Amino acid sequence: MTPLREALHRLREHRPPERAHPELVDAGVAFTTVGGPLERRWRQAVTTLADCLRVVDGEQVLLEGGGYDGTWLESTATAATDVLDRFAPSVVRATHLLLARHARADGLLPYKVTAQGPAFTQIQMVTPLARGVWHHYLRTGDRDYLATMHAAAAAHDAWLARHRDTRGTGGVEAFCTFDTGHDLSPRFWGVPDRCLHGDAARYDDDVASLPFVAPDLTANVACQRRYLALSAAELGEDPEPWSRAAEASTEALLAQCFDPDAVAFYDRTADGTLLRLDSDVLLRVLACEIGDAALAEAALGRHLLNRRRFLAAAGLTSVAMDDPRFDGDHTRNSWAGPVNMLTMLRAPAAFDHHGHVAELLAVERPLLGAMAGHDRFPQCLDPASGAPGFADAYAPAVLWLLDAVERTCGVLERPDGETWLTAVPPTRLDGGHAAAASGYARTVRGVRHELVADDTVAEVHRQGQPWLTFPRGWRVVLDGDGEPSAVVGVAPRAVTGRLRGAGVDVELTVEPNQRVVLATGERVDVGLVAQRS
Repeated sequence: MTPLREALHRLREHRPPERAHPELVDAGVAFTTVGGPLERRWRQAVTTLADCLRVVDGEQVLLEGGGYDGTWLESTATAATDVLDRFAPSVVRATHLLLARHARADGLLPYKVTAQGPAFTQIQMVTPLARGVWHHYLRTGDRDYLATMHAAAAAHDAWLARHRDTRGTGGVEAFCTFDTGHDLSPRFWGVPDRCLHGDAARYDDDVASLPFVAPDLTANVACQRRYLALSAAELGEDPEPWSRAAEASTEALLAQCFDPDAVAFYDRTADGTLLRLDSDVLLRVLACEIGDAALAEAALGRHLLNRRRFLAAAGLTSVAMDDPRFDGDHTRNSWAGPVNMLTMLRAPAAFDHHGHVAELLAVERPLLGAMAGHDRFPQCLDPASGAPGFADAYAPAVLWLLDAVERTCGVLERPDGETWLTAVPPTRLDGGHAAAASGYARTVRGVRHELVADDTVAEVHRQGQPWLTFPRGWRVVLDGDGEPSAVVGVAPRAVTGRLRGAGVDVELTVEPNQRVVLATGERVDVGLVAQRS
């Protein structure tokens, strides 16, 4: 039996991992490898996910895990639920509504909700909540949910406008370290951890540099307002005020925080100077869908894909490695240097939006290889080796692994109706972790898809029957009707091969990041940004 046939046989004999969420099981999600430890780690991730759930008011919600109590706005209810929506959508709905239910009368959303109740000592918002809400609505069509979450996000936006633009710049200000979740980062040296006296509307005016006009907070609000415009229109409201507000926030971000010479975003302190620390703030801004193709390409080339700066042995660091303030200690909760799994969970939003999917998979590959050999799911990793450090059972790490498997060698259902079939199987992982072949299954709109791949070719079986074949290094995009509509190059090189099946038989050479529309032959190409040493 060839590895490809064995992968298909193992996929069809698959049994769900212990304590797998019922919605994951109902979706027919399954993963297997022929050789290597990645299947074991995937099953461990599915099981560990159950430890990150808690029943609140009769419904399961997601917890941050990793020793962090409760559900957090900056991560659990945004970056983490954006991935969880493909595996347990009812948990996503309940997690979002938990935050809305605990909003203060003045509109402020809690930065976290624990068993002791909501907390409001800082704002701690990084990934746009309104985007995740919109995506969940696209998947479910739940208008009551959309109306509730739109109202909560709009009230929170109004609170920010009243209290977090004290200098009238149009940006959003940081009052303390925890506003951005950047514990121990030199970005906030000399700045209190929390807002003054635990009041998110006040900062310590004895700290001369406060308040900062913060690029990540401002980008977050700009992005949220764009999605609030979409939800407003869907609910029969006028979207134009939200669109204008989003544009104003973007203009303020560029005017206050962007340095075009450095191709970077920095905090502007109270005296008007820029706090020049190159950190994951850049990735956060890109992940909020800010900037054009030229900005994205320059940011990747100069910073994120530069091994002297952010591209570590496994993952992206939280502070540039060539900054003298960089501290790679991964044994503690630190944003002073180590690779943070929350950064990696946010990264796809930046790379996907700007079309740099091949670069993303190249960044993820060594991290996936490192995590295949881990025995736990940490928050922080050693930049030099990918070794696990601080924390365990951390939900963003669990969900990163589930996402990385699905986007590299699986069947990924998108909120826009597309389905991605990707053939970059784990046959080239380092550390003795390579498999001979892999298999992934998922039921999409009632149709069972099985994707098996080895180091050369991928096969897709639909409803148990052979359906498609295509080469390693391609992603085949299915449209809303489940038919092949495009091919995307996801390898860092041109890949020539043939797409056969589903009424298609075509030979193509597909460049990295190039999207070939099958119906017309049109090619959309953003080019490849090379890694730098």
